[in-house]
Amino acid sequence: MQDSPRISNNYFDGLAVTGRHKAVFFIIMVAYFCEQMDNWNFGFIAPALMHNWGLTMKDIGTVTFWYFASMTLGGFVGGFISDIIGRRKTFLIAITLFSTASIINGLTDSFHVFVASRALTGFGVFCLMVCSQAYIAEMAPAESRGKWQNMIAGVGFCAVPVVGMLCRLIIPLHEEAWRYIFYMGGVGYIALIIAWRYLDESPRWLVARGRIAEAEAVMKDLTGRDVDLADAASKCLTSKPPLKEVLLGMCSSKYLKRTLVIFMLVVCTNPATFVVTNWTATLLKAHGFPLEDTLMATTLISIGVPLGLFASSAFTDKGGRKIPIVIMLIVMAVLAPIFGNLSQYWVVVLTGAVLTAFVMGMGFTVFSYTAESYPTHLRNTATGFHFSIGRLAVAFSQPLIPVVYAAYSFDGVFYIFSMLCIIPAIVVGVWGARTGGKSLEDIA
Repeated sequence: MQDSPRISNNYFDGLAVTGRHKAVFFIIMVAYFCEQMDNWNFGFIAPALMHNWGLTMKDIGTVTFWYFASMTLGGFVGGFISDIIGRRKTFLIAITLFSTASIINGLTDSFHVFVASRALTGFGVFCLMVCSQAYIAEMAPAESRGKWQNMIAGVGFCAVPVVGMLCRLIIPLHEEAWRYIFYMGGVGYIALIIAWRYLDESPRWLVARGRIAEAEAVMKDLTGRDVDLADAASKCLTSKPPLKEVLLGMCSSKYLKRTLVIFMLVVCTNPATFVVTNWTATLLKAHGFPLEDTLMATTLISIGVPLGLFASSAFTDKGGRKIPIVIMLIVMAVLAPIFGNLSQYWVVVLTGAVLTAFVMGMGFTVFSYTAESYPTHLRNTATGFHFSIGRLAVAFSQPLIPVVYAAYSFDGVFYIFSMLCIIPAIVVGVWGARTGGKSLEDIA
């Protein structure tokens, strides 16, 4: 059988996604699932840990603070080093870190070691999150980048209800059964072994380092086609950029406008979305719902997490990416005050699930939008910067939520949520660039 003729192509754009190519996306799905198990497990474990170790709410706050602080650092560092040493190596390092740290959490009897290893989990989780978002953008065809981004995240976030069910089954077994949940974090080593064997380096990153022959070999492996990347290479930097350019390139005159737009987008939406994902149970309980009803409502509302990601994958590539973002922000701005003024249980659950679906769909579409907005040599550094800043905004906003609730009640929190959606919707709608459906090289 003769080899297929050599073609000149802009990486994966316009080419069919083969079974081998889909296997790469499946590896990321598995890693995401393991990552999200480690990300969400502490929320279910905390009450048992407080009882077993005699911890206070202040101690739990200490764990949470260092977790978020380390996530911020993991985003910065992960984004930067993946632009320096490559996407694949950073991906493998991140899996190793959060999987190992989870096992240490299960083994230790020291609170200080527990805090440190939980912090390391946060570092690894967000390091992988930032690295993988840009990696998916670089590995997917232009016409379906957003689809793959959101589908992969949808599978990963199925871990949320799964870890919840596992915790409800296992933790009541005995006083230290919570350790088993952390041991399960070791399943990340399965993803590590599979990724070590089958995950290719991004051909865009290889070309950006002048390793064009290696990039073409990756293209052959994933597409089954003999792809000539000479023309694609001519559109980008093909040597190691100066460190200053990697760190500060997104603030250059060429990229400053999109940097400011995305900065405003993440600084507003990150604190808003965490109101829904982190505070719904607490706010419903304070609003007068019984504890049992609150826990059930929160569980049912969380189903909107993966459903929103799967649903948004059908339209996120349309409208140049910015239009779906603006539409989802407007829908969130409308739904939030409605949710804040409801009192009937099942209407609250249904509206909360729909709001959560839009929150998650919007969030991961923004991940795609951010990764698409910068050239290969600074893509992950810029992505890490924006989403680490977003996490910092979350950290600083958390103490304000009880204050807002005390001053303006349950509905007041969601009116502010609405405002935090309207502002970036206007900014993106007026000044945001269209990135969806275009070659990354044409955008940059």
